[in-house]
Amino acid sequence: MITDSFMLLKALKNAGYIEHERNPYWWPNSLTFEVVVGSILTQQTKWQKVEKSLENLHQHNLVELHSLSEVDLKALQTLIKPSGFYNTKAKWLKLLCQNILHEFGDFDTFQNQVDRAWLLAQKGLGEESCDAILCYGCGREVMVVDSYTKRLLQALGYTFESYSEIQNWLQHGIIEHHDDIIKLYNKDIDLFTIYSRFHGKIVEYAKVHIRGQHVNIEELNYEYD
Repeated sequence: MITDSFMLLKALKNAGYIEHERNPYWWPNSLTFEVVVGSILTQQTKWQKVEKSLENLHQHNLVELHSLSEVDLKALQTLIKPSGFYNTKAKWLKLLCQNILHEFGDFDTFQNQVDRAWLLAQKGLGEESCDAILCYGCGREVMVVDSYTKRLLQALGYTFESYSEIQNWLQHGIIEHHDDIIKLYNKDIDLFTIYSRFHGKIVEYAKVHIRGQHVNIEELNYEYD
């Protein structure tokens, strides 16, 4: 039985996740402004569609803070159309860029100084999006919780009342067993790297083993045993 988040991390690692080493921190182009863009585009859609939108933006040199803050809204809507909800997402994205520039001046300062409260105050950013930006965009020690995480933990027999309860449970087990994780990987590994990859493991596992209402955890239990 998986009784804490360290056991879940270990089971996922033993099961072969992460499978696709697209980035040391899992999210493509982590620690760049692209994460901010992607965190909005990926809401209520599949990542493959987000990649099409990002490709369009790159072709027009718009994956850049100043450029997106000044882009024509209609043009932006057209470029991010593959991601869905493009009218709303374009407004949120442009406004967020303008607010970042107004508050922080540039992306480097934003990475170093932004906090969760400021992000949560921005239109279009919920807890998951804020934490994705903090973790993958800013390199903070924050564990992202998404719908895959909630469903996987529910299948493992856990019930939580809120996003923060899930996040606290995940982070607590990792902090408590940080030394064990270093031994598991046979190298020094910081909490930011652990959280970023742990979330990636959960997402990759869930995409294979969660189908509709069915969640298959047999592989996890087998790998843990």
